[in-house]
Amino acid sequence: MEIKSNGIKGSWLKNMIIKRLYFDNAMSCAGLSQLFDKSIPSITKAINELIKEGFVVEEGYAPSSGGRRPLMYAINAKAMYILAVAMDQLTARLQLIDLQNNPVAAMVTVDIKLHNNDEALPTLIKSLNDYVTASGIPKSKIAGIGIGMPGFINAVEGINYTYMDAGGQSLSDHISQHTGITTYIDNDSSLIALAEQKFGIAKFQQEVMVINLGWGIGLGMIIDGKIFRGSNGFAGELSHIPLSDDGALCTCGKRGCLEAEASMLVVAEKAEEGIKEGRVTSLKTMDGNFKLMGDSLMDAANQGDQFALELLSDAGYKIGKALAILIHIMNPANIVLSGRGAKVGKILLAPIQQALHKYCIPRLASGTELLISALGFDAELIGAAVLVMENFDKEVKVRG
Repeated sequence: MEIKSNGIKGSWLKNMIIKRLYFDNAMSCAGLSQLFDKSIPSITKAINELIKEGFVVEEGYAPSSGGRRPLMYAINAKAMYILAVAMDQLTARLQLIDLQNNPVAAMVTVDIKLHNNDEALPTLIKSLNDYVTASGIPKSKIAGIGIGMPGFINAVEGINYTYMDAGGQSLSDHISQHTGITTYIDNDSSLIALAEQKFGIAKFQQEVMVINLGWGIGLGMIIDGKIFRGSNGFAGELSHIPLSDDGALCTCGKRGCLEAEASMLVVAEKAEEGIKEGRVTSLKTMDGNFKLMGDSLMDAANQGDQFALELLSDAGYKIGKALAILIHIMNPANIVLSGRGAKVGKILLAPIQQALHKYCIPRLASGTELLISALGFDAELIGAAVLVMENFDKEVKVRG
């Protein structure tokens, strides 16, 4: 079966112009002509058609540089919309956004436990359909659904080998068929890196490691200006770097993994244990709701709660130990702390640096700068939108 993006897509050239204007804000016909190696009359014709179709608007003239100022063209933010979905092990956030990454409907958070849950996929599909219906925006105006999720994911085939079995079918194809909207999936950490590269602190940078601080600890790698995925698409499993031989048992079945020692989920569990043991803190027990505890703990730490600061400092030191290994292997110019945990990025910096001083060769450590994402918790949603637009110039064939 073939889905042609609900009739939104036009010719290859027009699709490429829409895609480029989404990423680059405004360009002139001459600039687009040079970029696509097409004649200015061909570009002008395509632009005029896109203006008539409502996808492109005139932005005004470029600043004067001594000659005739070129007319600039920009994307019409309301021409179509993207349904961005950010999933973690416990929840899915759904957000309909325009072509300037602005929300056009309220974000909805759905509780979807991924591990050992046969209802995860049906629940997600129902939530997607209900959300689109409630938004009042016709499917014909939605360019696609982009979904970031944990797991070993083949983004090209749309398969998640860890979660949400679609009965042997491509997961992205399965969701496309049950929603009527072209769908793309990718690993959450890769999408966070993609968001930082296109719209965040890693823009225009060539060698960046983006750390996804969430319920797990993920890694998205930008190498030579591109997202690096490895030979099977599974590169970046920082979570499972072994920190010790006899540490806590990880969900992967091994002991001492970084995720089992320092993820936000583990920090939240330790907070619950500490409260029950009578530790002095402003935190209150959440009766095993580690999502609420994790969010409360970060807020408490930013307000100076000593117990929360202690827990995050311990996690930060362990993260720093893992980053020392990463720096020795990759020698990146920058490491970006992104995702949910960027909210406490400033608190984590000191213990991370302390661990780097202890475990990293100084010459290598001094060449890597630690940065805190400005996108933070929104990075995965933005990355999910970017995923849709990265594929906008491609034909979509859904295997039915």
